[in-house]
Amino acid sequence: MKIVAYSSKPYDKQALCRTLEADWQPLYIEVPLDLNTVAYAQGAPVVSAFVNDRLDAEVLQILAKGGTQLIALRCAGFNNVDLAAAQKLGIKVVRVPAYSPYAVAEHTIALMLGLNRKLYRAYNRVREGNFSLNGMLGFDMYGKTVGIIGAGRIGQLVGKMLKAFGCRVLIYDPYTCEACNELGIEQVELEEIWQACDIISLHCPLTPETTHLINAETIAKMKKGVMLINTGRGALMDASALIEGLKNKQIGYLGMDVYENEGALFFEDHSCEIIQDDQFERLLTFHNVLITGHQAYFTQEALSHIAETTAQNIHAFIAGKTLENEVKAE
Repeated sequence: MKIVAYSSKPYDKQALCRTLEADWQPLYIEVPLDLNTVAYAQGAPVVSAFVNDRLDAEVLQILAKGGTQLIALRCAGFNNVDLAAAQKLGIKVVRVPAYSPYAVAEHTIALMLGLNRKLYRAYNRVREGNFSLNGMLGFDMYGKTVGIIGAGRIGQLVGKMLKAFGCRVLIYDPYTCEACNELGIEQVELEEIWQACDIISLHCPLTPETTHLINAETIAKMKKGVMLINTGRGALMDASALIEGLKNKQIGYLGMDVYENEGALFFEDHSCEIIQDDQFERLLTFHNVLITGHQAYFTQEALSHIAETTAQNIHAFIAGKTLENEVKAE
């Protein structure tokens, strides 16, 4: 059986090779899935895709005509998939719901500490022989109020880690979080998150309701000099509002591992090119902005778990078993 895995970088291929059956005839494609590359999937019952692969109705129709019956996502998010179109075409969609919440939670804390203590600036200064501390002033995490949006496994872990720093942790989620009470995390409404928090971290899924959750209106409600962290989904933040918030110093620190238009940038080497995204380039000019290229998930443990769960999803599909990790249109 032919399986085509798109966006398969060398590290993805290495992990997948250890788990996918040899007689499945896997084909690893390093480029992302889009209209220009969908032809590689001709005759493949299973297509494996990653977070920025294009899986809209147009691409799904071509996949269906080529015989694709299963989309095995190697990520937790599925906002890049037109689930309604997939359902109409008879294509099932499965995902990896929790590859390593620890990886993302730890990277979230790393962004907070890196921004606070200016670690990225210190690294460059010391290498240049500059040991001046001017402009390097940070603050104690102890006693700060941190707001977490999204009470899933990652949000809970971030809250637990911050409690160890001595922070007051508030969390918002539309559903009651019993585990949060046990962790000593206060569940509150969004308005209290905006108004009370020194640091706000995003860990919610991308839905029509959460798209541009961080915008000009919500930023204006926040404390002056707030730190914003996003290791969730890029489109949770409105880039133009972030730029204005940084310019008028309403936002004091910004840490991002994701970006709304990252599909044209992330996971590739553009160091010899002129990047055409003006908003992204403007964000890079601020001294108090720290951006990483969607690497929060990127640990050995996470890659292994992604590959193992992907293989299990495909096994279940071939055997006609219940697809425990299937996602459907609501």
